[in-house]
Amino acid sequence: MIFRALVLVIGLTVALAGRVAAQMNENDPMALFAVGRDQKEALKINDHIYEAYGFGNTFLVTTPEGNVIIDTSIAFMAPRHKQMLSAVSSAPVKYIILTHGHGDHTGGVRLWKGEGTEVVAQREFVEFMHYQARLRGLFAQRNAAQFPRLAQAGGAAPVTASPATSPGNYAADIVATTLFDETYSFDLGGLTFQLFHTPGETYDHLTVWIPQLKAAFCGDNYYTSFPNLYTLRGTQPRWALDYVNSLNKILDLKPEILLPSHGEAIHGNAEITAKLTQYRDAILYVHDETVRGMNEGKDVFTLMKEIKLPAALQVGEGYGTLAWSIRGLYEGYVGWFDGNPATMFETPQTAIYPDLVQMAGGPDAVAAKAEDLRQQGRLQEALHMADAALAADPENIPALKVRLAAFEALRAQSRNSNESGWLEHGISSTKKKMEKAEEFTGQPK
Repeated sequence: MIFRALVLVIGLTVALAGRVAAQMNENDPMALFAVGRDQKEALKINDHIYEAYGFGNTFLVTTPEGNVIIDTSIAFMAPRHKQMLSAVSSAPVKYIILTHGHGDHTGGVRLWKGEGTEVVAQREFVEFMHYQARLRGLFAQRNAAQFPRLAQAGGAAPVTASPATSPGNYAADIVATTLFDETYSFDLGGLTFQLFHTPGETYDHLTVWIPQLKAAFCGDNYYTSFPNLYTLRGTQPRWALDYVNSLNKILDLKPEILLPSHGEAIHGNAEITAKLTQYRDAILYVHDETVRGMNEGKDVFTLMKEIKLPAALQVGEGYGTLAWSIRGLYEGYVGWFDGNPATMFETPQTAIYPDLVQMAGGPDAVAAKAEDLRQQGRLQEALHMADAALAADPENIPALKVRLAAFEALRAQSRNSNESGWLEHGISSTKKKMEKAEEFTGQPK
């Protein structure tokens, strides 16, 4: 499959450097998933650290007594990563360290694991893998929708899991052989590898610190966009204050090299400190403003519209967004109930859509209003109006046409890879519904 070029359009105050900037193409946020496809040889970070990059970087740390692999990328990229890094050194892999249990970090474990290789993860890794296995059917659907191009490349497969042997028993295949609670360390070939529990992106997340190299491997707790405090494919709460505390741990180490599992290495303590401090402060600002608004009695949608980052804290929204994160924070703290007694029952608000549509003159009239909203540029309202018409008449072609046109307009405007993925999913699913409706009604396409 041919992709165009990488883009993670994030509105940063300074341009991205190196390979990311070179591959930037703001017309295609989904091309994010092509990064690394053209890498021919491993990138040398220093005399010990080498990197294969992609949708999930793989790091090789060489020592005279054997090698250490930090993260193993996603399954379909892992063979290329292994080929490039093995060309640097074919010495035995003594340790594989997994910064967390997402599939774009664990996909190549079996390729790297040899006899006697220790696979190290934080203790919560086991429950996190079980959690993903428990919902493997849901996540397979959601990942395919959020990452359509990744799915086409074979990278959005469900979590490997054993079938349920009894109600509630969904056992994941646990690849880790060594688990730790808060800290763990080992020495190999003159280097010390110190591991710290640093929850954020996941609750099993860890950071690797090599003091002799002043190098910190921060996994997904930093990348060049506001983080996914809530991801649209679904997640357990990702606590903002965990991110803040974990970033403070890294800052306290005073690293000279920061190696994220997505994106480029950052060199120099001054640059690292500036970026991590801005990132931490942006997260803390959104957290504190959300909590303040909650305590003032504001509803979640008001806060999603109101809260904006100050200019000094603009870190971009090419992957995570403020709005999703604000809702994730709000509902992470107090759950789904909005305080309106009418919403505490099992009947959704959408149940009355057909009655309202009938009162408004029928599906065609409501679809016409949806089209009027679309032409005004009120695309989100147009989608809600079209959905109301479709609740009354699922084969209403004018409403489906409005829905498709609104999704296409929003997709053209999107500069966020996750949002773009869901909009592409909306476009595709609406086209399929239109084809069925046109076949059913006999109307021309």
